[in-house]
Amino acid sequence: MENINKDYTIDQERLARFAKAMAHPARITILMFLAGQDSCYFGDIHCELPIAKATVSQHLKELKDSGLIQGEIETPKVKYCINKENWDIAKSMFSDLFEILNEYKCDCK
Repeated sequence: MENINKDYTIDQERLARFAKAMAHPARITILMFLAGQDSCYFGDIHCELPIAKATVSQHLKELKDSGLIQGEIETPKVKYCINKENWDIAKSMFSDLFEILNEYKCDCK
């Protein structure tokens, strides 16, 4: 029986983690809001966005766990901002993926 190696590279796992963190419209909304700030945001983000207070912390935790945002998400210390270093890594990884996909020549119909 053939042994198929199903291990993924560290980069593949990291890219999938970034993708998972961005795979919800509320998280995209949070990222866009934070990207538009001049500095870290201090306050209750649910007051600024159309996201229920009960789910905001869950979405912030997912974004923080992925490394896309940084800061304190637990009250009373509440501040968040884009993790610029990881955001640049994610941007590069997605760009590389899309470039590979652009080179795909099969015309499957």
